[in-house]
Amino acid sequence: MAVTHQSANRAKSLPEANSPLRRAPVQERSAARVQRMLNACAEIVEELGYEGLTTTLLAERAGVAIGSVYQFFPDKRAVVQALTQRNLNSYLSKLGQKLADGSFSHWQEVVDAAIDEYIEMHRSAPGFRVLHFGDVVDRHLLAADRDNDGVIARSLGEVIVEHGDVKPGSELDLAMLIAVTTGDALIKLAFRQDSEGDPAILAQAKLIIRDYLARTVMS
Repeated sequence: MAVTHQSANRAKSLPEANSPLRRAPVQERSAARVQRMLNACAEIVEELGYEGLTTTLLAERAGVAIGSVYQFFPDKRAVVQALTQRNLNSYLSKLGQKLADGSFSHWQEVVDAAIDEYIEMHRSAPGFRVLHFGDVVDRHLLAADRDNDGVIARSLGEVIVEHGDVKPGSELDLAMLIAVTTGDALIKLAFRQDSEGDPAILAQAKLIIRDYLARTVMS
């Protein structure tokens, strides 16, 4: 069964999380300023790591007054949280766009697409190799009620359910959490071995995840 437009749209939506913003920007100019801050945050983290990030350096790099930073964010953790949410939105949106054309005919193809998009984030998103989806800062950066892997696992589980191969439930939730956590560890290993991701390790990661899901919830 082809992936439905409903699954693609669902993949585009960010799971609920507490907003890190003191207040949401209303004017277009303010929204653009916030995006410049997030871009600057990504660049600094890429160069100096999370420990090297300061609000003063962020303001300088973004070309804004330090007061503008604190107008929207209480501290550097909140800036990183907003950047992480933006990265997750980008990941789910791009995955949704891939699935929307209806050319995926098997759950394994959906899993491969999810892994491929995660790999691409490592290659192209500034700061992502350092931050990933926020674990370097806080295991609960994306949502207070579950850890970051759990947020990703639930979102991807919904995509697979919409694909029509498995029913939702606690068994799927657990399987997806294990798959996401395992895949994340293997992909990190691949990028430690090779700056572009060791092809052999990435290929093994796909095989391991597909085999695990096939033997548990996809059988």
